[in-house]
Amino acid sequence: MGYFRLFRLGNCVMGAFGALLAAVVCAGLENIEDFAIQVAYSMSVVIAFTAAGNSLNDYFDREVDKVAHPERPIPTGSVTPSGALIAAVLLFAIALALSFMINLWSIAIVITSIAVMVGYERFLKAEGIAGNLAISWLTGALFLFGGAAVESLDLAWILAALAFLATLGREIVKDIQDIEGDKGSRLTLPMRIGTRRAGILASLGFLGAVALSPAPYLLDLLSVWYVPAVAVADAIFIYCALIHFREPKKGQKVAKLAMLVALLAFLVGGVF
Repeated sequence: MGYFRLFRLGNCVMGAFGALLAAVVCAGLENIEDFAIQVAYSMSVVIAFTAAGNSLNDYFDREVDKVAHPERPIPTGSVTPSGALIAAVLLFAIALALSFMINLWSIAIVITSIAVMVGYERFLKAEGIAGNLAISWLTGALFLFGGAAVESLDLAWILAALAFLATLGREIVKDIQDIEGDKGSRLTLPMRIGTRRAGILASLGFLGAVALSPAPYLLDLLSVWYVPAVAVADAIFIYCALIHFREPKKGQKVAKLAMLVALLAFLVGGVF
């Protein structure tokens, strides 16, 4: 039971669903059956990778979690630190092995993502913008991986880039929100350059996602139904780029909503 809690299976399933959505968007609903096996493997890879990442996170955060999250498996004693580390290594190995059943792009994405995840947990988590960039890559890579499974990277690169920019903006806003609590444990971007300048960079991330959003339609990769749907997402991103200066907590929640609406816009444009 402790290992199920360590893996956070809900997050694993959500990640697998994200890869499936990316595959459907990139291949189109009428073609997805042609890649059923590859998509199944890709979802399994995401589940294994996410479980490994959560295990690694709890291993490195085991001292902090004694105070911040005493209910987690390592502080409660239901999983040992060495057990969590072994589980992470084995699950990363499973994810990599399964990626060999898909294609070369999938292998490359998994290898890169493992390196980024390990680097984040070991070195970058407390390093501000470097950590933000790592999390943004991992978010974008999920959608890139879904596109690679169906051998359709043209649209996947745009979806991944949009996710990267939006996530980067949201991660910076979260650091602005948590600036007082992070003092003494992390050196975040707002601490380095001030909340105002960090907020401007966050807004540039959101607005960069807005600027990129017309590309799938202009490149004839998605149908005209994508346009009104993504316009809603763009409006939310623009609102977020303004509101987070006054209300960082609300800003990062609105950014999450905008990302969800943008993903639905890709799905609408890809299916209809």
